[in-house]
Amino acid sequence: MNSQKNIEPEKKDNRKINTKFYNKELANLQVELVKLQEWISLKKLKVVVIFEGRDAAGKGGVIKRISQCLNPRICKVVALGTPTDREKSQWYFQRYVSHLPAAGEMVLFDRSWYNRAGVERVMNFCTDAEYQEFMRTCPDFERMLIRSGIILIKYWFSVSDEEQEQRFQSRIDDPTKGWKLSPMDLQSREKWLDYSKAKDEMFKYTDTKQAPWFVVPADNKKRARLNCISHLLGSIPYEEIEHKKIVLAPRKVEEGYIRPPFSDQTFVPEKY
Repeated sequence: MNSQKNIEPEKKDNRKINTKFYNKELANLQVELVKLQEWISLKKLKVVVIFEGRDAAGKGGVIKRISQCLNPRICKVVALGTPTDREKSQWYFQRYVSHLPAAGEMVLFDRSWYNRAGVERVMNFCTDAEYQEFMRTCPDFERMLIRSGIILIKYWFSVSDEEQEQRFQSRIDDPTKGWKLSPMDLQSREKWLDYSKAKDEMFKYTDTKQAPWFVVPADNKKRARLNCISHLLGSIPYEEIEHKKIVLAPRKVEEGYIRPPFSDQTFVPEKY
C-alpha cells in the first residue's frame, strides 16, 4: 500500500469556474492531447488510463473531452457491459486483457477490472473467495502490465452524496440523460456507505507505489475535467512533433467528363 499518500474524504467543492475561462483552458488542453497522441504513436507507447468512481461522478464527461479531438484508431474508449456466461467462466482479467493497447495506442477504460472490488462486491455478484482472490492478485496483475511496458494511470472520481443526488435528479428530468440512470444506479443510492467501505478497502490493497490511485474531486465537473486532463498530460513526458506545412495541390480538371444529373440522386429533405 502507498502509505505516503493521504486519501481525502469525499467532500463537496462549491467553487465556481468561469465558463469562458473553462472553454479556453479546455481547448488548450485538447491541443496538448493531440500532441501527446502523436508522441504516443511515434514512440510506440502503450498507455492505459482507468476511470473509476461513484455513479454520476463525471467519468464519462472527462473521457468524452479527452477523446473527442483524438484519432479513435489511437485513442480507444472501452466501456464493457455485463459479462456473458462464457466470460464469467474465464479467468477474471481475461476479457479486459483483450482490450489492452498495442504499441502506439492509448486505451481509456470507462470502468475496468475494478468492478469486482466495487459493484460486484457491494451487490454480491461475486463470492467472498472471488473477491479476496481479486484483491490479492490485482496488484500483481498491474505490476505485470507495467513490466510489459504499459503506462498505467488510475483515476478515482470522488463526488459527495448531495451532489450525486442532484445529478440523479437532473437525469430524471432530462430526456437525453435518462438512459444514464440504470436500476443499478438507483440501488447505489441505498448503499452509499457500503460503496464507501468497498472503495476504502480497494485502496488499501491496490493503491500501490507502482500503480497509485489519483483522486479527482468531482463535485465541480468543469474543474474536475481540467484537473484530470492536466494531470494526465503531466504524467506522460512528451514533445511536440514538427510537421511540414501542408500545401493543397490544385484540383485536377477532367476534360470530357459529364457528371450524372442531380435528379438521379436521392437527397435528404431540407427540413431545417
